Amino acid sequence: MTVVITVAPTGPIATKADNPYLPTQPQEIADAVAAAYRAGAAVAHIHLRDPDDRPTADVDIARRTMDLIAERCPILIQLSTGVGLDVAFDDRAALVELRPQMATLNPCSMSFGTAEFRNPPSDVRRLAARMRELGVKPELEIYDTGHLDACLRLRDEGLLDDEPMQFSIVLGVAGGMAATADNLLTLVRRLPADAVWQVIAIGRRNLELTAIGLALGGNARAGLEDTLHLRKGELSPGSQPLVARAVALARDLDLPVADVDEAAAMLGLADRRAVAR
Repeated sequence: MTVVITVAPTGPIATKADNPYLPTQPQEIADAVAAAYRAGAAVAHIHLRDPDDRPTADVDIARRTMDLIAERCPILIQLSTGVGLDVAFDDRAALVELRPQMATLNPCSMSFGTAEFRNPPSDVRRLAARMRELGVKPELEIYDTGHLDACLRLRDEGLLDDEPMQFSIVLGVAGGMAATADNLLTLVRRLPADAVWQVIAIGRRNLELTAIGLALGGNARAGLEDTLHLRKGELSPGSQPLVARAVALARDLDLPVADVDEAAAMLGLADRRAVAR
């Protein structure tokens, strides 16, 4: 089995006060993605920040970030429509109009730490339909068992293609599933047989659950969005060392790491290049 490595360099929560290596501006993000690509990442999961480092769905910032990444490397781009907890759903959804190869589709509302992550069912259905029209592959982020059922309902309604469905199993967010091997196994056993999936473990159990996910046949995500530390008490100097660690885990398990073209084929992307800028 070949493994797809995704880099998630920024995320919506952490700040440079948490880790000074966190990239927040378009050029910083593009440089971080290019370094991760050289380390073995084939997909870049992108969150955006405004000039004050706050989460944003500004389309111009997104377009500039995508362009700068494309200038540096041919990595597949996956825009997050999660963006940030204080950003309106319609603003988040507008990012798919840039036609990245992939974009996040969060199927359910939930508590998220001390705040609320709002994804109303009617809006989710509308976004799923628009992504299908535009040919943007959904990255289905599931934070709890019921989120998988919501995705399967969207599939059954004809709003999602199932060749293959692409899932990210997120563990460790307060308000979602705890980061345990049992919770990961519960969801993996219920995924469609041909699904492509990766585990996203937030915080201190990131390394352990990434290894378990790889051993179970999943892909891997690495980067400062998911953990700010390379090891206990040691901040990671960027996402590249975390990607290199995930690549080493895969190779220690005798799993080849996918290049961009191989990743595009595995993820069911007919055309790995973004359609519009």
